[in-house]
Amino acid sequence: MQYRIRVQGHLDPTWQAWFEQLTIQHEPSGQTFLYGTLPDQAALYRILLNTRRLGLVLLSLETEEPPQAKKSPE
Repeated sequence: MQYRIRVQGHLDPTWQAWFEQLTIQHEPSGQTFLYGTLPDQAALYRILLNTRRLGLVLLSLETEEPPQAKKSPE
């Protein structure tokens, strides 16, 4: 599953280890997007727990199935 998590503020790139495979992307609005693919829901919960431990403000969480996992109409 692909995830896109938005948090308030710009995260330091050295925090990458806290967010596993997710990419850190700064936005001009002063927010940060964490995006990428996680293997399962347990990995997502680890990321969310880490955002809490770091005191980050969670603004949004979006999910999307990877293109190869989408079923085509029959």
